[in-house]
Amino acid sequence: MDTAGIREVFETSEDFTVGIEEEFGILDPGTRSLAQRFEELRDAAQATDQVLSESIAGELISSEIEIRSGRGTTLADALARQRDFRSRLFRLAADHDVLLAATGTHPWSPWQEQKIIDTEHYRRVEDGLKYVAWRNNTFSAHVHVGVRGADRAIAVCDRLRAVLPDVLALSANSPFLDGRESGLHSVRSQIFTKSFPRCGVPDAFGSFAAYKEYVDFLVRTNSIVEPTQLWWSVRPHHSFGTVEVRICDAQTTAEESTSLMSLMVACVAQAAFDYDEGVLPEPPPRRLIEENFWRAIRHGLDGRMIDLERAEEYPAAALGDRLLAWTAPARLALGGIEPTLPGENGAQRQRRALESGASMEEVYAAEVAATQQSYAGEGVRT
Repeated sequence: MDTAGIREVFETSEDFTVGIEEEFGILDPGTRSLAQRFEELRDAAQATDQVLSESIAGELISSEIEIRSGRGTTLADALARQRDFRSRLFRLAADHDVLLAATGTHPWSPWQEQKIIDTEHYRRVEDGLKYVAWRNNTFSAHVHVGVRGADRAIAVCDRLRAVLPDVLALSANSPFLDGRESGLHSVRSQIFTKSFPRCGVPDAFGSFAAYKEYVDFLVRTNSIVEPTQLWWSVRPHHSFGTVEVRICDAQTTAEESTSLMSLMVACVAQAAFDYDEGVLPEPPPRRLIEENFWRAIRHGLDGRMIDLERAEEYPAAALGDRLLAWTAPARLALGGIEPTLPGENGAQRQRRALESGASMEEVYAAEVAATQQSYAGEGVRT
């Protein structure tokens, strides 16, 4: 793994290009259990839809599929590309009699029954992580945002560390695991972020030189062989020249996903603007951010978060308004981005349905139905 060219990638990057990645579970339509049919869908796309074929990817297990927008010149461009690719994917899935799901975890399918897909990358992941990889049957949504300048990109990552728990609380959509209600709002984050190495909230690096020194250390000590083994929830992407935000649970509806993607783009852009104006706050210690991270995992929007500058609590339900207020200049500069944040996240919705008397299976079936209707439109079987 050569790190010599990373600085140049960022120095020549273009500000605020956008790429979106969304992961879906592949389900048997009768049982709504995970179905290991990624390779079938991949091969069918290669045979029938070259555009779709180039936008889908495997993601660790054979019962999961990822759709990627590719590089959009703007947020609107990336969203339009993603809508087209998702529509193609959902039509393909319907043609092959499978359903696609978009919650952070599957409520009951055993991890022991899932198969790692056969690629060099995921063979390496499995060999290096074993149980940690086997257990990670999770689904998320990521966004890439172009940031020009290597030191600027690291400063943006440093700033976004404190924002990660906020965005997680807004996106929390995985209350169920192993056939039971977990008591967490994002059990996905617990089994992925708290298990994988070099994951979750990274240290603040302060400069590109310090970041590269650490990556070179990992390479020199045979800790990593490729940059994708840096699984942090925010990271500089060495090939794309982007800041990648990787904290969100997969979103049940396209509307929820679009709102979160838009907000994350605005957060990255605002951090870059704050850097340009010399008003970035001092990065807080990771130990303080971790307090909010746990609160987001456990209570989502139902709990209380900590204002780290004031060392005071506030209701997590205020997170959306706080982030919208901070990002107002960036949202205006990027053409008037106005995310419509939902009144409740997916975990709240599912738990409310459970408490009203629905079974876990019925709650999940409703989420799957909402995904089919939202992402694919009317006419796709649910």
